[in-house]
Amino acid sequence: MSFRTHLESVVNQVDGALACSVMGFDGISVDTFQKDEATELDVSGTWVEYANLLTQLKNAAESLKTGTVTEVSVNSEKVLTVMRLLTPEYFLVLALRADGNFGKGRYVLRVTAPQVKAEL
Repeated sequence: MSFRTHLESVVNQVDGALACSVMGFDGISVDTFQKDEATELDVSGTWVEYANLLTQLKNAAESLKTGTVTEVSVNSEKVLTVMRLLTPEYFLVLALRADGNFGKGRYVLRVTAPQVKAEL
């Protein structure tokens, strides 16, 4: 199964989902699926910034010895974003409308992550 198939499946399973991507911590997208209704959303620019934020959070967790970061969310006025780590180099990220089903988004990313990880 291709990355695109997994990403499209995530977006189609979650009410309010706009886009999903496999990202590297270097800010480069491996693959992305984005709904047509989300074209005004600059997911690539946003997710590059979130990759930097996630790197800082990983480093902070290591230095504080709190354990490995597994998931981070950034909830803003218009977009809810959930990031789930796959490997030390890659993570999944999902963008939802503010009224989207955040809980289901977290769940679907959690169950999809091992499948995507196996293909990396």
